[in-house]
Amino acid sequence: MAPRRFLPELVLVGITILWGGTFLITKIGLGDSGPLFFVGVRFAVAALLVAVLSPGIWRGLSVSELFGSVLIGSTMIAGYALQTTGLQSIPSSTSAFLTALYVPFVPLLQLLLFRRVPRTMVWVGIAMAFGGLILLAGPATVATLTLGHGELLSVRSALAFSFQILLIGRFARRGNPRRAAFIQLATLALGSFALMPATGEQLPVFTPTLLACGVGLGIASAVIQVAMNWGQARVSPARATLIYAAEPVYAGLIGWTAGERFTDLGLIGAGLIVSSVVVSELRIGRKGAA
Repeated sequence: MAPRRFLPELVLVGITILWGGTFLITKIGLGDSGPLFFVGVRFAVAALLVAVLSPGIWRGLSVSELFGSVLIGSTMIAGYALQTTGLQSIPSSTSAFLTALYVPFVPLLQLLLFRRVPRTMVWVGIAMAFGGLILLAGPATVATLTLGHGELLSVRSALAFSFQILLIGRFARRGNPRRAAFIQLATLALGSFALMPATGEQLPVFTPTLLACGVGLGIASAVIQVAMNWGQARVSPARATLIYAAEPVYAGLIGWTAGERFTDLGLIGAGLIVSSVVVSELRIGRKGAA
């Protein structure tokens, strides 16, 4: 029974590892495309893949599920557009750290909007994860961080992703995870393409690199979105956030295989982030909280 008890968490860990590899591929793809077109292609591929592999998903669709999925897709438009635009003017490591601000944002918004108070040990885990993120990014980097245009866009993307996590937790139990994922992905793709004229972004010249990055990330995004909807129907937003917080750790490990290396503080930070999930599971504190 124990493996089945933790299956949702293990699924979320799996997609977080997959998610960790997307930063490097996104950075490569942006060399040949503007941010909105790249996001649109990536998630159009993902939506198409989910639709092809999910015949009959429209049976049983409710107005509530449609509304919730479109709303989640709208937060994703904001999150990915802001993150990808910011990534053009700041290092990927800075973008990853600032985007990870959703770690403290999610429980705070959960408290303010839904009056759900995370358990004491979840708060401890969140503090550990955020401290680990600072060590992973480098205290000197964080201390000298300036909030320029790219940095502010990344902070706003973190806020948008916070709402995405909270809303998936709110609506995930109400319908089919593949159907919800398709609507969310399609909303994101169409919204990204629709924003191109407003921002003056032009269609890029197609290159093999752009095609490979778009298709590869599309496949990964389809898996991630379906798994998020399935997993978060069974895991609270606060715990899911702690699991997602390890994404920079996995991104760093992937970078390490490409020749980058962790600093000593980065290794300590990675350990804190991974340990935070275990600490948050300890049953100390008041009962009945998230």
